[in-house]
Amino acid sequence: GGLCISQSVKIPREPRTGEFDKIVRRLSENPNARVVIIFANEDDIRRLLEAAKKANQTGHFIWVGSDSWGSKISPILNQEEMAEGAVTILPKRQSIKGFDRYFVSRTLENNRRNIWFAEFWENNFQCKLSRHAVKKGSGIKKCTNHERIGKDSSYEQEGKVQFVIDAVYAMAHALHNMHKDLCPGKVGLCPQMETINGTLLLKYIRHVNFTGIAGTPVIFNVNGDAPGRYEIYQYQMTNNATEYKIIGHWTDQLHLNTNEMQWPGATQEVPSSICSQPCRPGQRKKTVKGIPCCWHCENCDGYQYQADTFTCKMCRFDLRPNANNTGCDAIPIVKLEWSSPWAVIPVLIAVLGIMATLFVVVTFVRYNDTPIVKASGRELSYVLLTGIFLCYATTFLMISTPGVVICSLRRIFLGLGMSISYAALLTKTNRIYRIFEQGKMSVSAPRFISPASQLVLTFSLISVQLLGVCIWFGVDPSQAIIDYEDQRTSNPKRARGVLKCDISDLSLICLLGYSMLLMVTCTVYAIKTRGVPETFNEAKPIGFTMYTTCIVWLAFIPIFFGTSQSAEKLYIQTTTLTISVSLSASVSLGMLYMPKVYVILLHPEQNVPKRKRSLKAVVTAATMSNKFNPKGGLRPNGEAKSELCESLETQGWYDPLCKMRVPLC
Repeated sequence: GGLCISQSVKIPREPRTGEFDKIVRRLSENPNARVVIIFANEDDIRRLLEAAKKANQTGHFIWVGSDSWGSKISPILNQEEMAEGAVTILPKRQSIKGFDRYFVSRTLENNRRNIWFAEFWENNFQCKLSRHAVKKGSGIKKCTNHERIGKDSSYEQEGKVQFVIDAVYAMAHALHNMHKDLCPGKVGLCPQMETINGTLLLKYIRHVNFTGIAGTPVIFNVNGDAPGRYEIYQYQMTNNATEYKIIGHWTDQLHLNTNEMQWPGATQEVPSSICSQPCRPGQRKKTVKGIPCCWHCENCDGYQYQADTFTCKMCRFDLRPNANNTGCDAIPIVKLEWSSPWAVIPVLIAVLGIMATLFVVVTFVRYNDTPIVKASGRELSYVLLTGIFLCYATTFLMISTPGVVICSLRRIFLGLGMSISYAALLTKTNRIYRIFEQGKMSVSAPRFISPASQLVLTFSLISVQLLGVCIWFGVDPSQAIIDYEDQRTSNPKRARGVLKCDISDLSLICLLGYSMLLMVTCTVYAIKTRGVPETFNEAKPIGFTMYTTCIVWLAFIPIFFGTSQSAEKLYIQTTTLTISVSLSASVSLGMLYMPKVYVILLHPEQNVPKRKRSLKAVVTAATMSNKFNPKGGLRPNGEAKSELCESLETQGWYDPLCKMRVPLC
């Protein structure tokens, strides 16, 4: 188990020049695969070792040779360093003494039946049997026929003699058993065996079972193989002495003495030979086609993790790979923290705004009965200041940790504060516009300009916003969600889940859309009333307020939606939105109320009523002044305009238009 072939190379039957160099180059393609198993003849083994030595691969390859290498010297002659550490095998054998006695007694006279024996005789004794074959000066003599094997030449029994004898006996036993079955009770061949059926004879051979010449059983398995019995050798070098050393044997199973083994460099550390290095954690194996032990290591990148040796899988949407990509960890959850610079600046603006708003409210309450406070329209002023306060307070809701309650309050108050502010301003500008449009045709006051009517109109406009929010709650109840797509970066280490309310960009536009509509409508009325004399009303301050607010929100839109793909989207959009709402409130507070507070506290001498004139005369004068002299409002003290307000003080009604009392006639 665990053994596989990196590549298989064939040695041609008749190798061309350079063929073995090419084979060595192929074997060197994978430097990690060092063990080479050789099934080749002696000459091919020798030439392969020569090519490896030529390629300077001495000590790199670990050779494992078949029994054709065995313990022979000829394949490794003069290249012993190249063969160091080679492991070879030979069939386990015994010397058959009876064969030695028989073979050494063979001569040319008593062994004429062997037609190859004469050639063996010449090679063994280095002589020639024919006088004519002997050449002068060659050093080869004529055979005398008195030579004897083992005396006049070296002799060692061929290692496979035992197996040749057993093979002959196996054939004899098979023929004997076949004869008993096909020719029972007959001597010699019967008609059934005159023509031998090879397939049938092979069947009898495979079923023989006898004790061989060396005392070992001779049997064959279903594949026709005899039991393997091998001696295992290793070619070792010690102090320049070389030998084939027996390191184990195989008899039904492997018996290996690892303590006797020695590898190139005279070390006992077993060299490694693998096609591919093990993959690191977080990498999968991509096997090379047809070679199960060779693979390429591929990283499990992105949001993938190593599910098993050969597979990468994607982490769940709320998870990311751990440090070594062997599993998945939870993606960290982020939200806008109070300590973040993105939150500190909006909170600072909101706190200052709330303090300024409360200061204005306290001032107005304390000086509630003074002419400037009365002329400002106390009822709508307090409504507008409430809206401004809510605009500032919205900042704290936007930065608080999202939950069901916080998300519900965001839906309600994010648009409500602006709706209250712009509803009050729209009511004021609409009233101014109607009064002066009516003044062009008649001196009679238009309908629905009383404080009560103004409050009803303002709260009607505000109720539209609240109704829309209630419908939204009914269709889609508020909840906090964790958005894993918002900050799902290409680098999983930077991925974050964003805890936020389930208010999409489109829902936010719808939520603020009504406030924007009120703001635009108010701006239109502010433009229409821009020619009204400034001492009569708040049209011009309201106009400047709306122009500035429009600029703020025009800047908000590209910043808010332009950062929708940014990794800092949560922080930029929240900060942009809260600052824009606070700036809108600050513009209204600064332009509409700070001048009044300035007069009330620092110039109380201007906070007094003026002299009075009749209603008809003053209204006619103011209207005619508007018609024929648009610049009349620039006269010192605004005489014509102020006279209208002054003359109406005794009629019992306060009007923000005049900053004094106005009759409702």
